[in-house]
Amino acid sequence: MEKVHSIAVEQTQNSRLAQVDFENLNFGKIMSDHMLLAEYNNGSWESVKVVPYQNLSLSPAASALHYGQAIFEGVKAYRLENGQISIFRPDQNYIRFNKSAARLEMPEVPEEIFIEGMKELIRTDKEWVPKTPNTSLYIRPYMFATEAALGVHPSANYKFLIITSPVGAYYNKPLRIKVETHFTRAAEGGVGFSKNAGNYALSLHPTRLAQKEGFDQLIWTDAKEHAYVEEAGTANLLFIMNDTLITPSSETILRGITRLSIMDIAKKWGMKTESRKVSIEELIQGIENGSVTEAFAAGTAATLTPIAEIGYNGQIYKLSDPATREFSNKVLAYLNDLRYGRIEDEFGWNLVLD
Repeated sequence: MEKVHSIAVEQTQNSRLAQVDFENLNFGKIMSDHMLLAEYNNGSWESVKVVPYQNLSLSPAASALHYGQAIFEGVKAYRLENGQISIFRPDQNYIRFNKSAARLEMPEVPEEIFIEGMKELIRTDKEWVPKTPNTSLYIRPYMFATEAALGVHPSANYKFLIITSPVGAYYNKPLRIKVETHFTRAAEGGVGFSKNAGNYALSLHPTRLAQKEGFDQLIWTDAKEHAYVEEAGTANLLFIMNDTLITPSSETILRGITRLSIMDIAKKWGMKTESRKVSIEELIQGIENGSVTEAFAAGTAATLTPIAEIGYNGQIYKLSDPATREFSNKVLAYLNDLRYGRIEDEFGWNLVLD
């Protein structure tokens, strides 16, 4: 693979920074001034550069539009207490991104483009990293097929981009979630573990139906029996059951980086943890008998969001008051302190920009 020696930077002449109200940020609505762009042609990556944020020109026959070769990641950068900028665990996103690429028969993106390109982009747009409390810069690396050809085969050409957006909270209240027992997010042997566009497209209709019933999101269940817990909408699920932190495990579930971080923190604190199959029956019985004391969703966008109610088979099961939950509140405070540089980074998760 051709080595990328440097990343060219073209500065915008029309910054939109002064137009942004950093006190009122809607998630993903405002894009920063610049983006990273790389092209894959003839078996190698080329033309890696940071350019002003702009529209793309594509052939109507671009294969991503027809056959769905499109993957992405979600990363966040934070403004530390000392004013420096830190990216939270981008190495894990890099690993996961290339696993998604392999599953969809797309080329691997080298670290010097994914990580170094991300760093160069954020240095270019460093003033876009918010200073307001509980905000961050959301980072979206993504790749899609661009070969102009109709025919079901892996594309010969691809674009890789990184765009960024200053954001506040994705969810601003505890969630009401419905257990989905008809529609399926992913099946074994499929692409559920990858962050590909199709996984999210097929979730939209079932989620909209649940929202019409007054729910915020879904608990996806397995495709075969609809008996086992998988994910919560676009985030991983975690539960405190009998004083044990448990997260559902399956090849259909995304390897969530926030979830992994929470599990690692719990282990360091001496808490018992398990990654295993969790049945809906076990979850509902645990809520009813009090052995399930906490439930929450975890993800880069969602961070850690408590689940207040779960709807299943026409009944609503209420959990404890989120304000009184010991573990989830403690671990969220710890994660925030770590990512904003208020405490020592004992895990080495923060990639601090020079």
